[in-house]
Amino acid sequence: MKRYLGTILLLIVAIIWGTGFVASALALDNYTPFQILALRFSLAFVILFVMNLNKLSQLTWQKMRKGGWMGVTLFLAFAFQTIGLQYTTTSKNAFLTATNIVIIPFLTWFVLKRPLSWNAIIGASITLGGIGLLSLDGSVSGLNFGDVLTLICAVLYALQIFLTEYYAEELATWEIMLLQMGTAALLSWAMVLFEGEAQLNLSISAISPIIYLGLFSTLVAFGLQTYAQKFTTSNQASLILSTEAFFGMVAAVIILKEALTINLLIGAALIFCGILMVELNPSKLFNNMKKLEKEL
Repeated sequence: MKRYLGTILLLIVAIIWGTGFVASALALDNYTPFQILALRFSLAFVILFVMNLNKLSQLTWQKMRKGGWMGVTLFLAFAFQTIGLQYTTTSKNAFLTATNIVIIPFLTWFVLKRPLSWNAIIGASITLGGIGLLSLDGSVSGLNFGDVLTLICAVLYALQIFLTEYYAEELATWEIMLLQMGTAALLSWAMVLFEGEAQLNLSISAISPIIYLGLFSTLVAFGLQTYAQKFTTSNQASLILSTEAFFGMVAAVIILKEALTINLLIGAALIFCGILMVELNPSKLFNNMKKLEKEL
């Protein structure tokens, strides 16, 4: 039951992150990439800090070091993604970010010597094809500067998901969240000051997307992700989280009034087929059914 709970929570995260693509695009109208990161991570950190004031004494230097590395990875992933969004389209940004589902199985194989399962590889490939239909409208153009930055983001994002699983048993959910957000916020503000971007637009219309990104896309989503990954693997998590591309397209249709295309429907079907490939493991399910038939 906990495994299914993890799957449901990760799907909720994917929905929040999918709609976050729209919020990020709106935020770029009034803020620079580093301002967006500084504000969203700071908002999440302050809330987490207040919520866990009575637990701060439990933090050790070892925990802070591990959480700090996760925060550095998180900051770099979002920095490359947000900057890349300035030079490429939102759909290509979503697609290229989602390529982390192909990277993670090889990352866990290389670091943890965990064998690669065929159903995971096939499921990831099917899902990636679905994301391609959703995000690229069936066509692929040459890579530009923004695409390259987003591909680097995908590698870093895969590493962040991997580290979340790796440290999930050693650190409590609140410790991972607090240390990640604190480190990412600190690095973001350092870049804001370095770039001379300290002047901020705090009007209601400008800050609204930031509030959504800070509260939901950062605080709630990463909290759910960190908790859910205690019950699933990084391979499965990355595949489920890749559905953010689908939910991003749905948000674009509803909020930005973009057209509903046949690629959207076919791509969505491929994505969920890919998830079922990994989650249900058809070969194992078939073998269990054969055993049940023999017993009957």
